[in-house]
Amino acid sequence: MYLRKRTNDTMNRNYSSQPDGYRESIARGVAGVRMFRGGMTEGELSREEAVRKLRTEIREADAIVIGAGAGLSTAAGFLYSGERFETYFPDFIRTYGIQDMYSGGFYRYPAKEIFWAYWARYIYINRYMDPPKPVYQDLFSLVDGRDYFVITTNVDHCFQKAGFDRKRLFYTQGDYGLFQSTDPANRQTFDNQAWVEQAMEAQGFIRNAEGFFEMPADGRILMAIPSSLIPKHPADGSNVIMNLRSDESFVENEGWHAASAAYADFLQKHEGMHVLFLEIGVGENTPVIIKYPFWQMTNDNPKAVYACLNYSEAYCPVQIEKQSVCIDGDSGEVIEQLLQAVRKDRGASE
Repeated sequence: MYLRKRTNDTMNRNYSSQPDGYRESIARGVAGVRMFRGGMTEGELSREEAVRKLRTEIREADAIVIGAGAGLSTAAGFLYSGERFETYFPDFIRTYGIQDMYSGGFYRYPAKEIFWAYWARYIYINRYMDPPKPVYQDLFSLVDGRDYFVITTNVDHCFQKAGFDRKRLFYTQGDYGLFQSTDPANRQTFDNQAWVEQAMEAQGFIRNAEGFFEMPADGRILMAIPSSLIPKHPADGSNVIMNLRSDESFVENEGWHAASAAYADFLQKHEGMHVLFLEIGVGENTPVIIKYPFWQMTNDNPKAVYACLNYSEAYCPVQIEKQSVCIDGDSGEVIEQLLQAVRKDRGASE
C-alpha cells in the first residue's frame, strides 16, 4: 500500500482534556483586536535602527515565538506562478489555460485521473522539494539554541526541513504531506509521499542526479495517472482529500492536537516574561491566528516585544508602538542581514 497511516486510534479520541492553543489564541485575538481602535503605525525607527533593535531582542529575549505566514515561503522562493509553475505544468497551462498553481487547484478537471495528476505535481514541488533560497535555514540559525516556538499557517513544512525541532512547531492549517478521508466519520490522516512519487513516475517525470523529479529530456509527460493509482483511504477504501483547513471537515489529528497543546503550554510557561513575538510574512487572510493574538499578548505584557517583518504590510497598533519593531521589506533579506550581524556579534565575543 502506497499510503502510510500516520495515526492509529484517532477516530473516537477525545482531546478535551488537552490545552487548545489554536482556539485559545483565536479567542485572544478576536477579543484583543476590538481594543486597538487608535489606528496603525509603521513605527518611527529607521530601517537600520529597527534591524539593530530586533537583533538585540533576539539576543536578549527569554523566549521567541515565531509566527509565520505565506510571505515567508514566498521570500524563500516558493512562488505559485512563474518559472516553477511553467516548468512542472506546461501541459496544464496549454490545455486548460491555468495561470498559476493556486487557481489550478480549484479547476474542474474532466477526470479524476487528471485531477490527481495535477495534485501530485502540486504536492511534490511544494512539500517534497526544497525552497530555492535558504531563508528558513537562516531563520533557524538565528534562533538555534534559544527557547523558541513556531506557529504557522503555512502547510509546506519548510520549518521542519530546515532543522527546526518538530516538537516546537505548530502547523495550524494542515500539511500538504497528508491525506484525509472524505468520510467525516473517519478521522485518520495518512502520509502521501510514497503515492506522490509513484504518481510523478507514472506521468513520466524522471529523477535527476540529486534525486528530484524533473521533466524528461524530450519533454513528453502524461497529464493523467492510471485509474488504479487514484488514492483511496487504506482503512475503508473511501475517497481522500488533502489535509488542509478549508471548512469544518478538516481533520485535527493526534499530532495536530499535541502541537496545539504544546503551543498553549509554551505561552503559559513564559507568561509575563521577556518574550519576542516575531511575526514574519503574515497577511490579512487569517490575521486572527497569529497577528491579532501577538498584538494582544504584547499589549498585556509590558516586557514583551512585537516584531513584524513583511513586504509593504509592516505595521502595529499605536497602543503597542513603543514595544514594537516594524521592518518593511523582503523577509529573506532582513533575516540574512540579521544573521550576518548575529554571527559578527558571536565572533566578537569568542
